[in-house]
Parts: sequence; structure tokens; C-alpha cells
Amino acid sequence: MTARIERVVTEGVVDVDGVEHKVENNTWIVGDDEEVIVIDPARGAEKILEQVGEREVLAVICTGGLPDHVGAAIEVAARDEAVVAMHPKDKPLWRRTWPDTWPDIELEDEGVFAVADVELEVMTTPGVTQGAISLYCEELDAVFTGKTLLADGPGKIGGEYPALADQLSTIGGRLFTLRHSTRVLPAHGEETVIGELEPKFDAWLSGSLTGGAEAADEGPLTDGTRAAGIRLNIDGD
Repeated sequence: MTARIERVVTEGVVDVDGVEHKVENNTWIVGDDEEVIVIDPARGAEKILEQVGEREVLAVICTGGLPDHVGAAIEVAARDEAVVAMHPKDKPLWRRTWPDTWPDIELEDEGVFAVADVELEVMTTPGVTQGAISLYCEELDAVFTGKTLLADGPGKIGGEYPALADQLSTIGGRLFTLRHSTRVLPAHGEETVIGELEPKFDAWLSGSLTGGAEAADEGPLTDGTRAAGIRLNIDGD
């Protein structure tokens, strides 16, 4: 059967100074009518598994260890005894959500997962977290970028870039080498294509991303990390 990509959007509510805010996350499902791989099950395992239906979940792959990448990972994987895969450098973040367990597989750069008639290639894309990865599918002309790259530019944590130089290096050196037609499927928001974002790269390098830092501090982010009170130690200690 021909592989396809499906999106499940889940919402969560967080409290900021007594005010509730909704946050949204994308969970991506890749596969055919028989088997699938689930990427970034943030929350709402029941909704995700409803979309999966009777298809077998072969693996759950987390592009990062933050709660909105792993919140439903165990429950989604458990139904079909699927493996959970994540980069080892994000294990400390994983343990904040799942203190009594570990992922089954440690992702490595250029590792490959096969599902249906396509392959997902692991691309290490650190910056937002040390263990952030993207998944490239040449056959479907798509890359799943997690928080590394969103439709409006590089992703943040709590309104800040933990390691912007590393993030820009990996975006320019890895993601922007893909075809301009490649769909960018992030963990938050709508999709875009590489060709829409690549022309903005020089401006990002020139400091356009940090010039509006004051405005970025107003209100909760769409990914909810500020509202959740996450404090990231980029050294993984």
C-alpha cells in the first residue's frame, strides 16, 4: 500500500497567573492501511489511536524529550507493544515526564526506520534541545522537524533560543540542503516548504531573530513551554 501522512492536533490547557491558555501540538502519523509510525505523541493518546484505527503501530518516535513530544508516548506504544525511540541526549528531559522508564531505542544520526513502502531517516538537529532530531522521508518529500524549525522560523523554548548558533548551524547545514519542495511538518502550527523558509536564512544569521526579544516575552507561547514552567538545562545535567 502507498504510504501517506496524517496529522492529529491535540490541545492542552495550562494555567498562567490564574488564566487558562490553550496550547496545540501536532502528532504525525506515517504509514499505509496496515502499519504506521507515530511521531511526537504530545497528549491525547485516545485521539491519536482513534486516527490510527486498526493499523499496527510499529514505533513511536519523539523528535525531542520535552513533555509536548512524549506525553502520550507510553500509552500509544503500549497498545501494539511498539518501541519508543528518542535521542539519548534528551533522556534527562524524558525522565521529567516518565521518571520510571526509558525509551526502547536510542536514535543515531542517519538511522533509518521503515514503514509501509517508505523510510524515515534520522537527522540530528540540536539547538532547541541537545537531542533534537528531524525525520526526513525522501519518498514523501517531507521532513518532520519537531521544534527545530517551524513555519515562522526556528523554534524556541520559553520564548528563548537555548543554543541559537547550534540551531542555525543545523538548519542551514542539514534542513536547508533538502529540496525546496520538501514539506516542513513541525510539532506546532501549520506546515510550509523548505523553499519558503530558506531565503530568510541570511536575515536570521544577521540577528533578525533576536532583535524583537522584548515582544517575545509577552504572553504564553503556542507550544506552552513558558506556561508549563519548563527550565531547560542545555548541558543535560
